[in-house]
Amino acid sequence: MLSSLRYMNVPAARFATATEALVRSGGGSYHAKRAMSISALSGFEGKHFISIDRLSNEELRGLLDLSKKYRDVYGRGSSVDPSTAPKPLMGKTVSMIFQKRSTRTRVSTETGTNLLGGHALFLGPSDIQLGVNESMRDTASVLSRFNSIILARVFAHNDITELAKYATVPVINALSDMHHPLQTLADLMALEDHFGDLRGKTLAWVGDGNNVLHDLMLGGAKLGMNIRIATPKGYEENAGVLATTKKLAAENGTSDVFRTTVASEAVKGSDVVVTDTWVSMGQEAEYEKRVKEFSGYQVNASLMKQANPGAVFLHCLPRHPEEVSDDVFYSDQSLVFPEAENRMWTVMAVMAAQLGKL
Repeated sequence: MLSSLRYMNVPAARFATATEALVRSGGGSYHAKRAMSISALSGFEGKHFISIDRLSNEELRGLLDLSKKYRDVYGRGSSVDPSTAPKPLMGKTVSMIFQKRSTRTRVSTETGTNLLGGHALFLGPSDIQLGVNESMRDTASVLSRFNSIILARVFAHNDITELAKYATVPVINALSDMHHPLQTLADLMALEDHFGDLRGKTLAWVGDGNNVLHDLMLGGAKLGMNIRIATPKGYEENAGVLATTKKLAAENGTSDVFRTTVASEAVKGSDVVVTDTWVSMGQEAEYEKRVKEFSGYQVNASLMKQANPGAVFLHCLPRHPEEVSDDVFYSDQSLVFPEAENRMWTVMAVMAAQLGKL
């Protein structure tokens, strides 16, 4: 299994042109800069990974560069023999709590932990009931005695913060109703692979003002991106996250966040167009209502024409046809599959940094 992983990102090759150009032109200086940025993670050991705004700019840069390093070592084209590749998580275990199912989160974490020499243990709803049969505090205390890291994909963000409060090992937020920081790392990595430096690029969000948007707007602002958001009335992003993003935009010299309820207005002049599911898990009863209220928000060829030439499209998956048309989703503009693959490289980086195994 390990040897086959070296070739898993063949379809992503055409999207890595910016990074490859950096390597060719910068040579050793590129890798020296990357090593320096990764060294900024030396103080990340033992920290929780809850949301992007809790990272310093240096930590965000370090995690992205460590993710790229792991792809170089364990991914397609690596000259490293998988059987002798570094195993920094040897002897370490990760408990993965899943209140909400997910293909990418489970597969990326289990596979990535294995690549680094560790062991990941899946705990689904039938295995563990957070705060039901056992309190959150007790769950955190017990798992901390067994495992090196607790990763949790939950409904309520309060569950993550309570786990982090009582756990004596690092906690990873693999998704809550407020934040999805692992997805943002994967998104920003895909964009850097394609564009190189993201400073001055414009990111347009079209859809629900949800957890995925929250961390993406925070991370984009930290990297110097301009943020433009279109949501239907009543589906706006969290006001506190918006205020934090505005503050980060000012600190990092980008334009103020642009807000509208008209999709084409947000997309106009953008370099990146992003959307997500309109109906998240647990909202199925609202499907018909939401689809009606999101009328005009489908990302299609007509909408993409409002963006800058060379603009790209992102979606964290799973995708539904009402959110994005096939002619965009499967086009050369779409980075969705490299984006999905990056979920593994980025969670590997977070785990290694939390355990001080750089």
